[in-house]
Formats: sequence, C-alpha cells, structure tokens
Amino acid sequence: MDIRALRYFVAVVDHQSFSRAAEALYVTQPTVSKMIQQLEQELDLALLERTGKRFTLTDAGQVVLQRGRALLAMHEEMGVELADLQQLRRGDLRIGVTQQAHAPLAPLLAAYHRRHPQIELKLFEGGSQNIETDLRSGVLEMGTLLDHPANQHIWQDFDSFPLVRSPICLLAPKDSEWHGRKRVKLRELANSSFIFYGEGFALNDIIADACLRAGFKPRISSRSGQWDFVASLVRLGVGITLLPKVFCDTLEQGQFTIARLEEPALDWKLMLAWRRGGHLSFAARAWLELVKSKA
Repeated sequence: MDIRALRYFVAVVDHQSFSRAAEALYVTQPTVSKMIQQLEQELDLALLERTGKRFTLTDAGQVVLQRGRALLAMHEEMGVELADLQQLRRGDLRIGVTQQAHAPLAPLLAAYHRRHPQIELKLFEGGSQNIETDLRSGVLEMGTLLDHPANQHIWQDFDSFPLVRSPICLLAPKDSEWHGRKRVKLRELANSSFIFYGEGFALNDIIADACLRAGFKPRISSRSGQWDFVASLVRLGVGITLLPKVFCDTLEQGQFTIARLEEPALDWKLMLAWRRGGHLSFAARAWLELVKSKA
C-alpha cells in the first residue's frame, strides 16, 4: 500500500474537500483524486460515498481512516529515528538544568558542542521538581536531579548517572559566631535565619528535612534561585545558608565563614537522569556517552 495514497486520503477526510486537501499537500486536485481511486482499486473497496462534490465515509473508509492515521504516525516516528542515525547532522539536545548545575555542566557542554556543532543545545533552567515533571511528560530528554533520601521513590522511574558529589557546608558572614571553626553541628544553627533557594529546588527539602531531624524548623529570612546572589545576601548579613562545598570553594574565603556541616553530615549529589524505558535520541545517547567518558 502506497503511504502517499494513505496521506492523501486522510487529508481529504480532514479537510472535507479534495481541492482544500490538494492545496494543503501542494499538489493538483486531479492528482489527489487519482491517488484515492488507486487506493480504492488496490483495496477493491469503496472508501468514499460521493454525492456531487460532497462525500461521506463508507464502513471500509472508517477502518482505513483509523488505521491510516496510526500508520502515518508510525511512519513519521520512523523518519525521526532514522534521521537520528545520520551522524548527528541535525537535531537538538533538550536538557533540564538546575542553576546549581551550571558550573559542573559548562565544560561538558562545551566539549559536546566541539564534537557535534550541528546539534542545538536547548537548556531548560529550573528547580529539580520542575525538571522531574518535564522529564516525566517527555518535554525533556534528560535533566539534572538531586539524589537524597526524601526523593528515593523517583528512581524507580528514572535511570541516572552521577555528575557531582560534594559535602554541604555552612556559609555565614565572616564575623559570625562560628568564625574559625572547621566543622559545625546542624543543631547549632537552630536560632539562625536561613536563606533558602527558590520554590521547586530540591536542596530546600534536603535542608528542611535535616533541620527537622535535628530538632528545629528553619526560620527563613529570604529566598533566591541564584546561589551567587544567596552568597551576596549572606555576606551582607541577611542570614546564613547551607551550600555545597564545590560552590563555597569559588567564593572569596576572607569574606565568609565556611565550615563543614556535621551531625548530620549532608552530601549534595547531582545526577544526570532520564526516563526509564523512554526513547533517547541519538543526540542524547551521544551526550550520555560523553558524560560517562569524562567521569
């Protein structure tokens, strides 16, 4: 069966007109009519009951319309998958990136671009919770998620690969009561004002859960989705925050009190995640291969 004849038949039904279908397909009306006739002859069945310029679907036409739509959709999907195999000559890579993942991902993205300059890097920025939602819906192929005890349930739906692991530290003004300390117990921070991240950031849940287990509910003085702005607020005395060491190491040490958190010690574990069982484009598989090679 000619896939083009099916496409013409579906177009005629969708537009309820041979002439409008011909315009949509950029062919002449006689071409459309001839293809429909050939399809009916091949099947030895009438698909359209014609009355002047109007028509209705026969029972056979209803079946061919339903199955034809499915076949056309499969044909389009096959085309996409075959295009993926053309040595990454085109396409895009859709990755969800938390703001905290910018620094560790930037060198990897640069290396990927050097290898595959034709692939457009589409980076969707947001909190882990939003990225998780978009991964589930298929809006994103891959995304960065935090691994912590409160979200262990999500890993039954995602495959993952570790990107960065860093201990979480206290970041406080340089003249704080913990100045000169190398380690600080979490319960010592019970009376402090905390600067949290924006809504939807999983790091908030990690910190809040740890504080509750330490016997207190954190008092929040401010929020920001930008960790460097959070650091500026800390330096100006708005509050304290808990920040992965990998970010604390980039700050001017003399401007802050920085101490490793203990009792409990917390780790920031950034994972590259993708939907288990979902189709990964060739571009996404090449990205995963590169990430694993740099680990």
